[in-house]
Amino acid sequence: MERDDIGGLLARVSLRDRNAFSLLYSGVSAKLFAICIRMLKDRGEAEEALQDVFVKIWHKAGSYTGDGANAYPWLCAIVRYHCIDRLRARRPQGEDIEAAVDIADLAPDPEQNAVLRSEGGRIDTCLEALDPDRALAVRQAYVEGLSYQELADHFAVPLNTMRTWLRRSLLKLRECMDEHA
Repeated sequence: MERDDIGGLLARVSLRDRNAFSLLYSGVSAKLFAICIRMLKDRGEAEEALQDVFVKIWHKAGSYTGDGANAYPWLCAIVRYHCIDRLRARRPQGEDIEAAVDIADLAPDPEQNAVLRSEGGRIDTCLEALDPDRALAVRQAYVEGLSYQELADHFAVPLNTMRTWLRRSLLKLRECMDEHA
């Protein structure tokens, strides 16, 4: 069926011409059915969808305002949107809002926030007691995630020296944190 013919048939369908509707159905139903099957992947559901689509076409034919060349894409769009709606309807709906009450809030509460701020202040104080290079190495290793090799390259020291720096710095930090507890 020619695309211009589809536009003419749609114009007649908008006037409730049953013969034009029958001609439109026989001319494009196979192609529209193929779209339904491809999207829905179920023959029975595709048949139902196609029937629903042609009911929509019967009711919406008067809203088509394009020329004959755009009639077939308009029909395809109706099919695609209808199939998408059916696919969305398949998805399970979200949990009931009452079920959300039982979900634990993993964010720290105000007391935990105060403790964390206090701990952070103590750590900062103890890091200031270290040699600046060692404090920077500790921050880069344990906050920024740099590897021992990256740190050794950055500070231009052998790898084992960097490991020793970090181990001794952590021991000093532990002693300082125990003193300021």
